[in-house]
Amino acid sequence: MSGKTLFEKVWDLHTVRQLPTGQTQLFVGLHFVHEVTSPQAFTMLKENNLKVAFPERTFATMDHIIPTDNNSRPVADEAAETMLSALESNAKESKITMFPWGSKNQGIVHVIGPETGLTQPGMTIACGDSHTSTHGALGALAFGIGTTQVGDVLATQCIAMNRLKVRKIEVHGKLPAGVYAKDAILAIIRKLGVNGGIGYAYEYSGDTIDNMSIEERMTLCNMSIEGGALVGYVNPDEKTFEYLKGKEYAPKGKDFERAVKYWKSLRSDADAHYDDVFSLDAGKLEPMIAWGINPGQSIGISEKFPVLEELPENARQTAELAYKHMGFVPGTSIEGVPVDVAFIGSCTNGRISDLKDAAGIVKGKHVAKKVRALVAAGSVAVKKQAEAEGLHKIFTDAGFEWRNPGCSMCLAMNPDRLSGSELCASSSNRNFIGRQGSPNGRTVLMSPAMVAAAAINGKITDVREIIG
Repeated sequence: MSGKTLFEKVWDLHTVRQLPTGQTQLFVGLHFVHEVTSPQAFTMLKENNLKVAFPERTFATMDHIIPTDNNSRPVADEAAETMLSALESNAKESKITMFPWGSKNQGIVHVIGPETGLTQPGMTIACGDSHTSTHGALGALAFGIGTTQVGDVLATQCIAMNRLKVRKIEVHGKLPAGVYAKDAILAIIRKLGVNGGIGYAYEYSGDTIDNMSIEERMTLCNMSIEGGALVGYVNPDEKTFEYLKGKEYAPKGKDFERAVKYWKSLRSDADAHYDDVFSLDAGKLEPMIAWGINPGQSIGISEKFPVLEELPENARQTAELAYKHMGFVPGTSIEGVPVDVAFIGSCTNGRISDLKDAAGIVKGKHVAKKVRALVAAGSVAVKKQAEAEGLHKIFTDAGFEWRNPGCSMCLAMNPDRLSGSELCASSSNRNFIGRQGSPNGRTVLMSPAMVAAAAINGKITDVREIIG
């Protein structure tokens, strides 16, 4: 009998029962809620005279719709203020722990979960946000859910799910200078496709992953959903345990030692069966840019925009739409394309290591004329650490706007938006049409360091030329 993957172990440990539909009723160990997808769910509970089943397992934060230029209330957008107020009152009534706007633990939900120690190996984690897979970087099974499912979890602490297959993604070799986790995940999505992971959980492994920091692993897991995979995870190791040690919500003392022993047992067995295996040579990667209207439309900085006739037939229609929207010409180079806006932040790349990577490129330079550049840390804690280390001064001296924590320009739910047909070099996770506010706005995705290089030069630039 073959061994088990971490996915199988954690899934089985949290299975309540098999449902007649063929789905599994899964117990959710940790539930995160925010101001956008939770108000309707709480209303559903009230309409059915239900209460939150396990308030101690639910944590709330504000991130999606909050302005990042100031923390004053009420916010100008009445609909946004209504949602913020609803979250506050719902959390209070349900005795849910809430991280108020501007408090020490507030920030983007997928940044604060790990940094507070709430996210731990072996957990099942749900949130009404598609990038919940981020938490898998610490060995959890984490998945985004819809508003109705948020209501289900609040009322029962359970969710009905189809069991996923497991694809092992092996990444080997050393990432070259100027190449980051963001480049690796864009390369993976490009190869497997935006629908290639549907029905799968992605297990990231290999010596490249072993050598990555926990924050780099978060970037990989975060964008699993961009490849269609509901879940992405990394087996917990010594880096995981060291990362969690001493964090506010992590076990302490003897409890931590016992937890580590348990967490080690969750690692995928050497003889575990995988439904598919995909390999990537990290040493051959270069800085990647998602140039089109989905993250799978990516090319390396040295490549030219693909010629339609050279693409698979099933990719041509989307490529035509991308060229029409973006204004790029097939067969030409992406390097040197002018940018109007540069954004560093998001749950993909708004952590301290991301800001350090970008600051290293920016230091001693200045943002190009007519380029608007902004940095929004992923959490209050990240912003505080960055300021303690002087990173904010590096950015502001260079002409960047130093914003408060929040989802910011990743999505058009707050005032940080593109206008007209502006082209934004962004460290976020999605480049869909209208994602950053303007229906004519254009988004190209890249690593924080690449965004920094684009901001300084006013055009898409190979960051390796700056690094030297």
